[in-house]
Amino acid sequence: MTIVDFRIMLAMRDAPGYWYLATAYSSCPRGIDWAFEEACRIAAWMLRRGVNVYSPIAHTHPIAKHGGIDPLDHSIWLPFDEPLMRAANGLIVAMMDGWKESEGIRHEVGVFADADKMIYHLPWPQPERGMTG
Repeated sequence: MTIVDFRIMLAMRDAPGYWYLATAYSSCPRGIDWAFEEACRIAAWMLRRGVNVYSPIAHTHPIAKHGGIDPLDHSIWLPFDEPLMRAANGLIVAMMDGWKESEGIRHEVGVFADADKMIYHLPWPQPERGMTG
């Protein structure tokens, strides 16, 4: 397991394109609304440090909620996310509540491993030190 540190964060920041941010959702013990809010906080934390991230939960939760789509229907969301995973530089797994139990994260890790792309783990929550921006 490769943990995101200052050196890796600098390399992520300098890379063209974007990084795919995996966060717990249905496995989150605090519920999917909290998981959505936490995914937004994590994505914002990365963006403030200059790392371009795509968060499928931050993007699709409001679409599901306001568009009348089942937020837990993997037959809809996994195909939606496939081209975004293919185009991403690599995967950042946020180690938030429920991440170890997440079927979605397991799937995403498998896709990135099969594509031989970098997979990093981000301890969460992060102390507010280092890479400010």
